[in-house]
Amino acid sequence: MKNFSTAVVSLAFAAASASFLSPAAFAAQKCEFKADAPDSHKVVRGDTLWDISGKFLQHPWCWPQVWGLNRDQIKNPHWIYPGQIVYFDRATGRLSLGRPVGSTSGADGSVRLSPQARIEGVGQDAVPAIPSGVIEPFLSQPLIVTTAELAGTPRIVATPEGRVNLGKGDKAYVLGELNGATSFQAFRPGKPLIDPDTRKVIGYEAAYLGTLKLNQAGKAANEAHSFTVVTSKEEMGVGDRLLAVQPTPLLNYVPHEPETPVSARIVSVYGGVTHAGQNQIVSINRGARDGIDIGSVLELYRNGGVVKDRTDSRSAIKLPDEKYGALFVFRVFDNISYALIMQVTDTVQIGDFAKSPQ
Repeated sequence: MKNFSTAVVSLAFAAASASFLSPAAFAAQKCEFKADAPDSHKVVRGDTLWDISGKFLQHPWCWPQVWGLNRDQIKNPHWIYPGQIVYFDRATGRLSLGRPVGSTSGADGSVRLSPQARIEGVGQDAVPAIPSGVIEPFLSQPLIVTTAELAGTPRIVATPEGRVNLGKGDKAYVLGELNGATSFQAFRPGKPLIDPDTRKVIGYEAAYLGTLKLNQAGKAANEAHSFTVVTSKEEMGVGDRLLAVQPTPLLNYVPHEPETPVSARIVSVYGGVTHAGQNQIVSINRGARDGIDIGSVLELYRNGGVVKDRTDSRSAIKLPDEKYGALFVFRVFDNISYALIMQVTDTVQIGDFAKSPQ
């Protein structure tokens, strides 16, 4: 276990203040504070970085610019905990983190921070970037499988006594390369995900079935591995595939713009529907290869379409694309990503655009 000191966090943010953007730079990037922004906000349990950002800023994704964070700090941010206070200095247009519970002020007005050891370990009680309960099942379960992954995954080839379905505690016999892993998730390939731009298959939605643990690895190329079903969400059987269990990431990434401009399309809405609203999950046709990383924020647009000019029947008019919401990317594959719908004024539809903030 590691110890955590509030002084470390506050000093880290103070050190970052040297790289704050100027007011002119804020205006250029549309990182504007709300006219009714509070002077301070005490962080409470249940807050998210997105919530806190939205109390002060017109656009919550401007958080890194306000703090002056560089790319490394965005990818590995310092923790913010309940009880700490975010202050808004209106004169400089800056936010600062300080005066956590237990701090005192010196005679010169400086803030003296009292280190607080947290035996629970760093990050366990920290404020998350977005509502963690909504996305937790999507962080570890193989809900999207690429074509390359599908081709190389181990598969269940036989069951004891010819049993059709397997449940918790049952044995399963598997063929395929395990690459040294011993814990696996079972999944069933679902419908292909079609890129709206290229019309090519970029992945498959996978139905998560449960987990299996290796009992004994096969000793020859044609000898099956012996597994036991540890958990069963749905019944599994011959033909179902396996992926090695990956560590569940601790998601506390700062909301930020993609490093390079991105223009993506909505590929699917989780659950097999065509429309979605706030706090629902969608997939987009851009991933790590396109500069998307965890925490990337994209703005949602609906194509304005083309209509007839009602004042001149011989011509047509292209209506402007309408911005109506924002997405927060929380899981990234090579060419596709999962994102949470953060805020919208309209329903999200398959085919809508998701672009870098403008």
